[in-house]
Amino acid sequence: MTSAGAAVRPAAPAVADLCSLSLVRERCASILDAIARGDSAHFTLDRARLADAADVTAAVTRERYPDLRIPYHSRWRHFEAGGVDRAQALDRALAGASRAELARSRIDLAVVSVLLDAGAGPRWRYVEPRTGATLSRSEGLGVASLHAFLAGAFSARPDAPCRVDASALLALDARRLAAIFQVRDDNPLVGLGGRVALLQRLGRALADPVRFGGAGRPGALYDLLTGDDARAPVSAVALVNLLLARLSDIWPTGNAQDGVALGDTWRHPAAGGIGPTAGWVPFHKLTQWLAYSLLEPFEWSGARVTDTAAMTGLPEYRNGGLMLDTGVLALRDPAAAGRAWPVGSELIVEWRAATVVLLDELAPLVRQRLGHADLPLACILEGGTWAAGRKVAAARRDGAPPLTLDSDGTVF
Repeated sequence: MTSAGAAVRPAAPAVADLCSLSLVRERCASILDAIARGDSAHFTLDRARLADAADVTAAVTRERYPDLRIPYHSRWRHFEAGGVDRAQALDRALAGASRAELARSRIDLAVVSVLLDAGAGPRWRYVEPRTGATLSRSEGLGVASLHAFLAGAFSARPDAPCRVDASALLALDARRLAAIFQVRDDNPLVGLGGRVALLQRLGRALADPVRFGGAGRPGALYDLLTGDDARAPVSAVALVNLLLARLSDIWPTGNAQDGVALGDTWRHPAAGGIGPTAGWVPFHKLTQWLAYSLLEPFEWSGARVTDTAAMTGLPEYRNGGLMLDTGVLALRDPAAAGRAWPVGSELIVEWRAATVVLLDELAPLVRQRLGHADLPLACILEGGTWAAGRKVAAARRDGAPPLTLDSDGTVF
């Protein structure tokens, strides 16, 4: 339902442009072109090494999904860590609920869990009470958030724990979130305060009846996009547009145009463009990661999701790390790997921009190696580039990314 996405686009033309998925690719391509010309102070480019990146990605994909039945790259995969299908617990808790309420609850879970999914840091671990499994990074964050959701940590209704309500998020504090994630002095989580603030800002957005129709929960996205026809096609572009229009100001980047928050959008001298948006490069990584994670709840409800090819690869440290570790990109100054970089620094913006375009260039090479010409980018990421980036990082640096980020836990 593309009309839904169009109806909620920001009115200011400059802001609307920076919320366009096509502009993400356009501005990122301009930055990669500068690297290819040798105009970058930070990176060099060797496209011939994309073959190596494709080889490792295809090998990892076949190892993880031998039958090539590859699901979307989404938060739901993290709930399956260690081969345990934990989402079944949600299905059991919601037994007897309507198809629409199932969709709303799954959307609630995906939204809050994705917003809690940013770099955890190398020391943090989560020990799952039921299985005793020790999980780290995205898997640990995902499993911890799932158990908190099932226990009603984000619900304002004791009789309905499996939901997310604005008032519950507004009441969340660092002590409570630290308990959810088992944070202690010897188990520190990067950006704990940033995550609390992000969920509180989400609570304020959900409480706005203009944005979410008075429902006060992320699950209202189901109704906003399907209307009265639960089986109507849902455009991924409309979904991203809706998320950007309703949630852009929850991101604490401080970047804005015409008084409207831009979220994950940053300046770079090679970004190009004209007018008010010149020099800005949008990524909207967490928004797109959220959209990828919402595709399945819509499909499980019976809706047909369209336009997924318009979404971009995710510019984060696993995909970007794959490009550095396979030599597609190389640092001009190797010492740059030894310091922490702010998310908005020119070097990090450039690395992320190059990653977006290089993922598009890598995708057909991976499809060729797998003999699967129609494999969506969302499945290549899952098969895929993210896992390959992690595997190479584990072999080279015990899992640490090739660049260190000074993150508040709300972008990566």
